[in-house]
Amino acid sequence: MNPLRKTYCRLFQACFRIALPVLPYREPHPLATFEEAAALLAEKGVRKPLIVTDGRIRALGLTRPLEEALAAQGIHVRVFDEVVPNPTIANVEAARAAYLSHQCDALIAFGSGSAMDCAKAAGARVVRPNKPVQKMRGLLKVRRKLPLFLAIPTTAGTGSETTLAAVITDSETHHKYPINDFSLIPHYAVLDYRTTLDLPPHVTATTGMDALVHAVEAYIGRSTTRETRARAVEATALIHRYLQRAYEHPHDAEARKGMLRAAYCAGIAFTKSYVGYVHGVAHSLGGQYGIAHGLANAVLLPYFLDEYGASAEKKLAQLAREAGIVDANEDANEGADASSPQASDDAQAARAFVEWVRAMNAALGIPDKLEGIREEDIPVMAAHADEESNPLYPVPKLMDAHELESMYYKVMTDPAHAAPTSPAARADA
Repeated sequence: MNPLRKTYCRLFQACFRIALPVLPYREPHPLATFEEAAALLAEKGVRKPLIVTDGRIRALGLTRPLEEALAAQGIHVRVFDEVVPNPTIANVEAARAAYLSHQCDALIAFGSGSAMDCAKAAGARVVRPNKPVQKMRGLLKVRRKLPLFLAIPTTAGTGSETTLAAVITDSETHHKYPINDFSLIPHYAVLDYRTTLDLPPHVTATTGMDALVHAVEAYIGRSTTRETRARAVEATALIHRYLQRAYEHPHDAEARKGMLRAAYCAGIAFTKSYVGYVHGVAHSLGGQYGIAHGLANAVLLPYFLDEYGASAEKKLAQLAREAGIVDANEDANEGADASSPQASDDAQAARAFVEWVRAMNAALGIPDKLEGIREEDIPVMAAHADEESNPLYPVPKLMDAHELESMYYKVMTDPAHAAPTSPAARADA
């Protein structure tokens, strides 16, 4: 990235960091069960909420306990079950139409990140009827209070039940629109572990690693606070303790509760401290090919941590120690130069963290490459990732579109294609 653009990006990020204490962030209030959620809605006088979910979740009967709990409170629920993976603008408009035609008075997102994104954007369109989704793209373009909004995750990973973000796909251009506004933060998050007991192992794996990416990118970025660092550490420690256990023992209630808590904490951390290039590139891959977001994030994470290198080393080492990935008393490199012991310790701890990520991916059946990436699509995807990420994401190391192109080559399955050499690397050579 050229020096002038680097300066602009860092100044932009510094302004947001300075403004963090006064920005209107809020945390969704956590609720533990469907019954608690139904009682709350009855207390608030809600009579006709709209559940936004997908057909598979509805067919599996996952919404039935909630519907029954609502009916017991005399609440007449409506269900929109047409959410698709990587929800589209048409999807959002259909959900909005359902809300208005049934004269609903609250929103309940029930599902994974796709259901959350669709519900958030539909709520935004309800309160901003004259503003299309395309014009809500970016920061603070909604600026209206949404109807009472509950989020019920059925996976432990996206953290969307806590965030101000929605990502919507334009099915015509294959481009994803990130919408970020404080009004999109749900008012309540219902963390009922029963919704996650029957998740397929690969979904447990990829959504759990998605939560890890949220925590890591929030922690190693340049806009952290004491609170977001603490949340990221808690999330990482819980994932370290429970993700593989939940993957291998799907009905382990303790592990499922732990992973829901991890996703919630990671969501709060990155809502304030933002994510990084892993997300920018993953969103472009999802928009272009429909690659599941958690899968893309999981595969990309170790490659970006390697790419960040020394710029993220100290923070990554600290996260490794505080989350229990490495023993803080045993990660010293005994053969290091005594004049800089901390640097040596940090390098070893950071390397151990990256290797732990790779080992987790392998243990969870996640590949180290992504299939289907076409070389001719890379410049356009890199441009989209650049546009989404810069100047907003306070990453440890800034990269422009050309530099980001190399990351797509690194995760391609076709070994015949090598990543192009960056101008800086050619100069070093």
